[in-house]
Amino acid sequence: MKGQLIAWMLACSIATAANAAIYTREDSIKVVTLLQQGAAQPKDCSLTSYYAKQFLGLPYVAHTLEGHTNEPLVVNLRQLDCTTLVDNCLALALTTQQGSTSFADFCYWLERMRYRDGKRNGYPSRNHYWSQWVRSNTALGLAEEVVSPQTHLQTQKLDLHYMSRHSAAYRMLKDAPQAVKDLIQTYEQELSGQPVAYIPNEMLNKGRDVLTNVRDGDVLALVTSKDGLDVSHLGFAQWGTDGKLHLLNASSIHHKVVLEPMTLYRYMKKHPTNLGIRVFRLKK
Repeated sequence: MKGQLIAWMLACSIATAANAAIYTREDSIKVVTLLQQGAAQPKDCSLTSYYAKQFLGLPYVAHTLEGHTNEPLVVNLRQLDCTTLVDNCLALALTTQQGSTSFADFCYWLERMRYRDGKRNGYPSRNHYWSQWVRSNTALGLAEEVVSPQTHLQTQKLDLHYMSRHSAAYRMLKDAPQAVKDLIQTYEQELSGQPVAYIPNEMLNKGRDVLTNVRDGDVLALVTSKDGLDVSHLGFAQWGTDGKLHLLNASSIHHKVVLEPMTLYRYMKKHPTNLGIRVFRLKK
């Protein structure tokens, strides 16, 4: 009886997530098609890497989650930015890990990963900062940080305040000063002061023998020195035929999802505010 009740509650949660979503028929068909293809991949396949590659060439468009009242679950696989590329690929991988090819199940996992403690409760509940995403999804048991034991790590002390100090730049915050004060600023302060370790730029020219724990399909968070932020960009790790790390990402420079032809080391050097990377992986 208890098992049946849990299954019923989970089914209700999944249905609620799908019913509260905004998507097109094209989106739902694409999700199911991808899930069916993912289910046919070998067991040793990196699902996140596989799914990320299916989006290569898709247009880069920023702010695809914005402009909706009541913060619905936006599903858009036609246009991606760096965050939605990562969210969608991880949700697809989680759904496949659970043995499902259902659009409703995909919506459930997408909502779990995108929102604070897995619960969508208005715009402020979205994991706007990557460190919020890490805190939430680590606590939910969905993801883990990966550290290469032979890597000389650097440490950054979090100081999150960009959203609260630039709230006028956010459509959903510019006329909501109370939400900024009561929620956004509170969430920033929860994490500020915490030290986080990252792999510095100078180590990124090394090969697999040094970056031993970095695998194809791992999420790479690019740590930044920009005031008030923790990371500036997200993508997926991809080892190239040159034996070096590359970044698969939704690129505002290329205006589409690409596997960067230059190494990650060179990419980071071209962006002076990039300090290094943090590495994350879905838990089985």
